[in-house]
Amino acid sequence: MRSTRFFGGCLRSGAALALLAGLATPVAAQPPDVAISEVAETDAAHLGTTTRVALEVKLDPGYHVNSNTPLDDLLIPTVLTLDPPDGISVEGVAFPEAVLLEQVGVEDPLAVFEEEFLIGATLTVDALLAPGSYAVPGTFRYQACNDRMCFAPKNAQILFDLTVVPDTQALNTVHLDLFAGLTLADAAAADPTPAPVVRAPILDDLSVMATLDEFEILASTGGYLDTEAFLGFMEAAESGEGEQGWFEGRGPIAILALILVGGLALNLTPCVLPMIPINLAIIGAGTKAGSRMRGFALGGTYGLAMALVYGILGLVVILTAGAFGTINSSPWFNVGIAALFVVLGLAMFDVLAIDFSRLQSKLTMGDNEGGSYVVAFGMGAVAALLAGACVAPVVIQVIVFSSNLYGTGTTVALALPFFLGIGMALPWPIAGAGLSFMPKPGAWMIRVKYAFGVFILGTAVYYGYLSYGLFAQRWVDPTEVADSVQELLEEGWHASLGQGLEEALAEDKFVLVDMWATWCKNCLTMDKTTLKAPAVEAGLEDYVKVKFQAEDLDTSPAKEVLKHLGGVGLPAYAILRPRSDTRAANAGL
Repeated sequence: MRSTRFFGGCLRSGAALALLAGLATPVAAQPPDVAISEVAETDAAHLGTTTRVALEVKLDPGYHVNSNTPLDDLLIPTVLTLDPPDGISVEGVAFPEAVLLEQVGVEDPLAVFEEEFLIGATLTVDALLAPGSYAVPGTFRYQACNDRMCFAPKNAQILFDLTVVPDTQALNTVHLDLFAGLTLADAAAADPTPAPVVRAPILDDLSVMATLDEFEILASTGGYLDTEAFLGFMEAAESGEGEQGWFEGRGPIAILALILVGGLALNLTPCVLPMIPINLAIIGAGTKAGSRMRGFALGGTYGLAMALVYGILGLVVILTAGAFGTINSSPWFNVGIAALFVVLGLAMFDVLAIDFSRLQSKLTMGDNEGGSYVVAFGMGAVAALLAGACVAPVVIQVIVFSSNLYGTGTTVALALPFFLGIGMALPWPIAGAGLSFMPKPGAWMIRVKYAFGVFILGTAVYYGYLSYGLFAQRWVDPTEVADSVQELLEEGWHASLGQGLEEALAEDKFVLVDMWATWCKNCLTMDKTTLKAPAVEAGLEDYVKVKFQAEDLDTSPAKEVLKHLGGVGLPAYAILRPRSDTRAANAGL
């Protein structure tokens, strides 16, 4: 009896999907992969006896989870909850001995389970139970952390397959000494140990969604906003303008033209422009192509790959409602890109010797010395993904608009991301053909190469700065976040979304919903800065203000509320107003 599932964060969906779906999100943490396997001590269990089962848990190196009894009351403990069928009961749950871990920024050590460990459970089988196979479902709740920060808690669904046999049938030992090193807890408990919930009392349930339907969403946003940006967000909501995209109010021809021009402009970004001569050298276009026609074809193949990447991935994002994280939110990804650009930049100054034509010749298939279409296509696809940070504003506007348009029943909206890629691909056939007729080499080429080197090193600095910012945002003291929220609650904010909405309905007021969690650093930053700014406090004076805790975005009602409000991460903000028909009904009463 053994099955394995891998539970990763929403940010491990892959670079390609993440590029389009996640670049608009506030910077989010990227949790580790957690491998969970259900195992048993024996291959079956006898009637009227106890049997032992366990979870084998493996985390990525450098990660841990809080123990079942963390030393800090604000940390979320690890809990195994089982819900066995009638005739099978849980006698107790066994945990390993916790390791005391010193963590950066924390004065006292933490009690944790590191990288690989077992959590056991003892099950009692009723003597009158009919022999056969039984499913014992459960939930494994944990909060993964590294040496600098903790991620959002997760609830992993597990399932033990228990075979019950008569006592006349021999049992085979599958895992000897399964409970070695484990300490049985709650041995006298007759019921499963309940999984803990968020620290704050549960103030809302799914019934709050019905109340939300009585409100119109005037505007929503997320991430850190300074005072000016937040006031602009409020003003747009109150005026009824919301946050207008680039395409609202325009005709189909104008929209298509904007998308093509936007795609064309992407080639001028610092993530793309400096790489043009390098990519042309690798794919064999330019002077290596040998003829204008071949250079045109190689450049066109390169551009076509870029268009297909944006088109296909945009299609996936729209059809799946964009439920992906983003690899660009990983500091390690950005460190790697920064290092790559440093190497390429130094090569431009001849500090490092990189022979791109030699690389191309190794990749070229057969006797095709003038460049490989396969290489050109592959390089185009990779380039489309690596341009993520620079192309995000245009890509996200197109994706959001396409998704909304598709939601109205306009199927042709699915093709708009592809047209964005076509716009980005337009210069490449020309570059592939035109550069094969460049003037003879000379000193001017050295100066051009150095200029591109400056651009590339500047891009490396940008990615390095971005990764530094991501690392800096990956640690927050949960106590400090909770304290900052408590201050706002004492100033009149609501902790219950339902109560806040009821007050807004009764008094016909705007509502500001602020979704937060104790693991969200930007939530703390907003509480301490923007939301404390006198201008913001004055602007919100007549609002009903709600601090809605969404500690676990995978559980209800946080999951449904975040989706309803159009949020993509924390902090998330939405300004609501009772619908006109609701206000009219209330006025009639």
